[in-house]
Amino acid sequence: MNQIEQKSINSIKKSISLIKDFVNFEETLKKIEKINLEIEHPNFWNNSENAILIVTEKERLQNSIASAIRLENELRNIIELMDLSEEEQDENLKLDLEKSLENLVAEALLLQIESILSEKHDSLNCFIEINAGAGGTEAQDWAEMLARMYSRWAEKKSYKVEITDKNDGEEAGVKSITLHIKGQKAFGWLKKESGVHRLVRISPFDSNARRHTSFASVFVSPELSKDIEIEILDSDLRIDTYRASGAGGQHVNKTESAVRITHIPTGTVTQCQSDRSQHRNKEVAMNMLKAKLYAQKLKEQEKEQKSTQIKTDIAWGNQIRSYVLQPYQMVKDTRTGYEKGNAMAVLDGNINEFLESAISSL
Repeated sequence: MNQIEQKSINSIKKSISLIKDFVNFEETLKKIEKINLEIEHPNFWNNSENAILIVTEKERLQNSIASAIRLENELRNIIELMDLSEEEQDENLKLDLEKSLENLVAEALLLQIESILSEKHDSLNCFIEINAGAGGTEAQDWAEMLARMYSRWAEKKSYKVEITDKNDGEEAGVKSITLHIKGQKAFGWLKKESGVHRLVRISPFDSNARRHTSFASVFVSPELSKDIEIEILDSDLRIDTYRASGAGGQHVNKTESAVRITHIPTGTVTQCQSDRSQHRNKEVAMNMLKAKLYAQKLKEQEKEQKSTQIKTDIAWGNQIRSYVLQPYQMVKDTRTGYEKGNAMAVLDGNINEFLESAISSL
């Protein structure tokens, strides 16, 4: 067994250990054993309603530890077959096992992340608000590039993406845009993307082909489910209507269907113009406001727990990730140190590695 294979095996074992910690593996096994003893009792099914509840709980517990057990079994089988391939000098089997090991590393890391994303709000849909920093057209084009990156990522995961608000730039790009991402654990996956993103490139808008640095801020908030309540007083709100500037036909441009809501105590603003109905836009904008206030509350809790503090100034030095297109290609996360050379692939939505490293380390 070579060093690369041993490193992969160690990586899988680490993931399995972390998954077990998150699901309380040993304690869960004891609970399942206790339930099995109850089920074996002769009078267990006398109370069928209670029996069904107990059996259902057993299934839930078994499902919670199933991934760790399966990973352990698959790793054990691969190691045994590796030993066999070395004894018999079977090169074809070795190549197959190397590929299987590589796939298992990726699967183990993904399951590790899924286990980490177990907090109540992680399973929710989310809103991504992107705002261009100073710099005019250059920064506005960068904001639109980020919107495309997140949209492409969501599409690759079979998530649904809707634009709830968009403020176009004068020449190109967007001044601001809000995406509604719908999919299992969308917020959990994207919650660490909040912060400032920096782009370095030769500007396509500069006739002298000079290198420019642009900034855009990203803010991710969960779409709240009905069991999460945020109290907002009507007296704390200012609601304005205006004519939508985006797509929607003549009707949109002739009526004040777009809605902007300002939460006066915090200065938080949300707006929506995606629907012809002012009532529907108001409903979406209110949901977005609740999501933003809830996300701000979560960030405050993180600060109290001495977690990473995300700065909000859209300026140099406060970025969470840098994207360099010229004179070389490199995307680097300033929090985790993770980097990737193929910047164009990242901008096409291949950001899973960045999301995984941020979730695992923060």
